[in-house]
Amino acid sequence: MGTAADLALALDAALWAERVTGFELDDWQAEVMRSDADRVLLNCSRQSGKSTVAALLALHRAVYQPEMLALLLSPSLRQSSELFRKVAGYYQRLADPIPTEAESVLRIELQNGSRIVSLPGKEQTIRGFSGVDLLVIDEAARCPDDLYRACRPFLAVSGGRLICLSTPFGRRGFFWREWQEGGDDWLRVKITAEECPRITAGFLAEEKQHLGAWWFAQEYESRFMEAETAVFTFEMIRGMYAEEVETWEF
Repeated sequence: MGTAADLALALDAALWAERVTGFELDDWQAEVMRSDADRVLLNCSRQSGKSTVAALLALHRAVYQPEMLALLLSPSLRQSSELFRKVAGYYQRLADPIPTEAESVLRIELQNGSRIVSLPGKEQTIRGFSGVDLLVIDEAARCPDDLYRACRPFLAVSGGRLICLSTPFGRRGFFWREWQEGGDDWLRVKITAEECPRITAGFLAEEKQHLGAWWFAQEYESRFMEAETAVFTFEMIRGMYAEEVETWEF
């Protein structure tokens, strides 16, 4: 590949991803691949392609940024293995891959010094990493808050990028709080199943019938739902508090 063509792929991660995968990205996937936002929240339906974006972003950085460290966290070892399999699968598709120095079922190190490491999300076992250039938290809505607090310092010196991707799991946890109250630090992307061209209307109708409206809203409409057993809704509780409190001097 010529220098000019390779430079174009280095600067345009979406174009590179389409070359690697062989298919056209959805518009939102291309936008995320091209975004330079340091903090990203992907609130996406099941099977919408969010883990594909995360895997491709990690691999693109590893190929074009020497000595880069990408850390992929998931709630369980099985989920970590599945996410890393995507990375490894796309690496095998590279036309002219950088040779590996080391490779396992959860880790790859390239000869340019870049590493991609996937770990199960346990706060006790992830400490010790530093200089993380890309931190990905998969199924973030199901990861514990102490994991989130423990891994954010990985970015303190490197100024690295943080991407949290998930389908909602109720109105609780750091993923929901950052989505609701995290301010302008985050690029927020919400994708429902209806917006995914690979999911048919017929399948969604069947799912809604069998799952019920509550589960369907969470799994396919990317909505943060109240617990089914909740007596008071979040809006009801928030409405009990006064935004302005009158004070008295004695």
